[in-house]
Amino acid sequence: MVSLMVSMRPLRLRSGQALTLCPGAYSTINLRSSYWQSGSNQESPVAVDTPSLRINVRQAGPQDLPRLVQFNVSMAQETEGKALDPARLQQGVAAVLQRQDLGFYLLAELEGQVVGQLLITTEWSDWRNAFFWWVQSVYVLPQFRRRGVYRALEQRVRAQALEQGNVCGVRLYVDRDNLIAQQTYRALGMSPSHYDLYELDLWQ
Repeated sequence: MVSLMVSMRPLRLRSGQALTLCPGAYSTINLRSSYWQSGSNQESPVAVDTPSLRINVRQAGPQDLPRLVQFNVSMAQETEGKALDPARLQQGVAAVLQRQDLGFYLLAELEGQVVGQLLITTEWSDWRNAFFWWVQSVYVLPQFRRRGVYRALEQRVRAQALEQGNVCGVRLYVDRDNLIAQQTYRALGMSPSHYDLYELDLWQ
């Protein structure tokens, strides 16, 4: 069992879109399980110990815009072979940093260097009367992969979701051919959903 003893100032989010243009199934985790705990008076950033690294995780701010844009460019090229429009991408990332209702980015740092990111967006569930958080735009620098960086980010997501109190689960999309990512998500307690994703791309 793994537990993260941490508490942070709740981030209150209004309902925002949870839209992805990446094909694939999605996984989900129930935050009501006893897999994680929370409970101290620390504030962000949070230090997470891994077998080889001590990683700080913090919420991104306006000063992180260039790095976030760079990571998104690299991620799109590597995972989907897409060359993103730099101007549109920068506007999209900046919108998240400026508008609380769109979500928030988390960054993982090692010795002051940003080595990974993820984006959280929200979906309101009328059935649950609570939010689902969607993990998107995951990227870790190649030289820091399989060293606990994503695990540190994911631990922060769970702790913050539990602290907020109105988040019923965490979901993410994963390409069906990305077996390494699927193994990582399973190892962290996520399970495949029985839903399939259908999409209507209005900007083709």
